[in-house]
Amino acid sequence: MRATARSASDDRQAARVLEGGFTRLRFPAELETEFRHHHLLISQHWVRLSILVALGTTLGFAMIDHWVIRSSNAVPDLVRFGLQVPAILLCLLATIKPLYLRVYLPAIQIAAPLFGMGTVMMACYAEPEYTPLVGARLLLVAFFLYFMLGLRFAPALRSNLIVLGALIVAGLVGAIAPQAAIYLAFAVFCANVIGGAGAYALEHANRTAFLERKLLGEMAALDGLTRLLNRQTFEARVTEVWREATARQLQISVLMIDVDDFKRYNDHYGHLAGDDCLQRIAQAVRTAVAGNPADLLARYGGEELVAVLIDRTAADAEAAAERIVADVAALAIPHAGSSTGGMVSISVGAATHHPTAAAAYSTVAKLADNALYAAKNQGRNRCVCVKMHAPGVTPSFATAQTRRMAPGEGVIGR
Repeated sequence: MRATARSASDDRQAARVLEGGFTRLRFPAELETEFRHHHLLISQHWVRLSILVALGTTLGFAMIDHWVIRSSNAVPDLVRFGLQVPAILLCLLATIKPLYLRVYLPAIQIAAPLFGMGTVMMACYAEPEYTPLVGARLLLVAFFLYFMLGLRFAPALRSNLIVLGALIVAGLVGAIAPQAAIYLAFAVFCANVIGGAGAYALEHANRTAFLERKLLGEMAALDGLTRLLNRQTFEARVTEVWREATARQLQISVLMIDVDDFKRYNDHYGHLAGDDCLQRIAQAVRTAVAGNPADLLARYGGEELVAVLIDRTAADAEAAAERIVADVAALAIPHAGSSTGGMVSISVGAATHHPTAAAAYSTVAKLADNALYAAKNQGRNRCVCVKMHAPGVTPSFATAQTRRMAPGEGVIGR
């Protein structure tokens, strides 16, 4: 299951990369994959137009060559119509929607240097007085590869260096007159310096904008205090997550989590201390339920949190609930108004939805909420877990399991 429910960790990573810089135009693995996918998607329309422009200019140069150069040598036309035009058409085909994301980049990274080497070959077989005219097209090739084909800086530079290498080899073996080869090689080198610098700056700006968009998304999606998903984002995502999980017949668990006697904590220690307490609890809960990247964890309101665990058994959900209660108890946050032993504690209600139950999220969430109330009524500082295991069975607490954490008890299940 894909990671639909992105946590705050990705966005914190984006902030770290943005702050630390990325002079090598490279992000950490997951962020790099996301950027490349994003870059491909936003480039698709312009890439197709650029390839059509390449086709038009190639055919235009074919007509100009026959009008101006009037070469009797058939090699340039063989290269143009046997290599360059087919390469362009194949890359154009690779831009159609079903193929683009899988095929385009491999295709263009092969076709681009081949196209450039074809131009070098045409210069080799041009009449000596026209060699600089034909070779000058390599300048257009260089800028086209850097700016018009949706290539990132590194593959564009690699393709251009292959073309420059082919030109140098042509000069060394005498296929192009030495003076012309030296002049063209220097011109192409300068084009790469200028074009490469521009392409580097452009990609750096695109990567910066990508990171900034992710951070703006974080501001909209996350709760400002706990850095968990806010309720609006959670409710928007849980529908998709639930639909995908049930379609794949995965077990899903909903955990309702509430801080015990939190109003008394705020009244006694003040709201700033209450905010710090919630932040520490949120981090403890995040650590306790960590596992599947598709899981959801949100601040549901006030001191209440909610977690949706994907592809976890009822036993897994119970273990996670126990870890939450134990980890918060292990924080040992003093609470003079606590009814559970002088420290901040937490109560958890968990409900696991078996695929055969075919229940909606709201039904399972209600069951988890009832389990939370049961944990409160039984004395707090504990978890109550309920399992739905058969279609048509009314959810009840017949399968409920209760676990109360003893004062000072350590982490369970680790």
